[in-house]
Amino acid sequence: MGIPILIIGKSGSGKSTSLRNFDEKELALINVIRKPLPFKKKFESTLNTDDYQTIAKNIVKTEKKSIVIDDAGYLVTNHFMNKHSSVGGGNAVFNLYNEIGDHFWRLIEFVKNKLEDDKIVYFIMHEEKDEFGDIKPKTIGKLLDDKVCIEGMFTIALRCMSDNSNHFFRTQSDGRDICKTPLGMFEDKEIDNDLKAVDTIIREYYELNKENK
Repeated sequence: MGIPILIIGKSGSGKSTSLRNFDEKELALINVIRKPLPFKKKFESTLNTDDYQTIAKNIVKTEKKSIVIDDAGYLVTNHFMNKHSSVGGGNAVFNLYNEIGDHFWRLIEFVKNKLEDDKIVYFIMHEEKDEFGDIKPKTIGKLLDDKVCIEGMFTIALRCMSDNSNHFFRTQSDGRDICKTPLGMFEDKEIDNDLKAVDTIIREYYELNKENK
């Protein structure tokens, strides 16, 4: 059983920058929109694709134990933008939204049910504010929100935030966002936006390294 982890944040909040302390040979990066990294490093295992089957095949095949899908939200956006103008209207549009929801849901389920126990997959997504003022992952349409509730599929959800030049992860909800972590995993509600350090803490908490040994 792999571990999917959700990370949300505004553009420029430091989501991609949080990868900076991973070694170049340590991380498998799936770059959905082929954007350059915001720091001088090139991960040797980098895949530029928004194809679900290719992603599933590679996260199974890779020997890397830490995998990042950046920006996973564009799997939904690209799927919609590539098809919406050709499907017509009426039921065809509704079916497209169903298809988009199915694909994203299945990818998360694939991580949970088909990967080795010591593989962690980070889904990095943009955030948005709903009509009630609550912060959630940014999607298209209401199918994923109303029928799936993306954050409900994750035990760990971090929010990347910034205060002037200070970038950090929030580990617990302020009542308006979807942040959550298991009891005792993190001592502080705000931690440095260092995904390598987060990865280490998660592995120690679940005793993944001990299991490998």
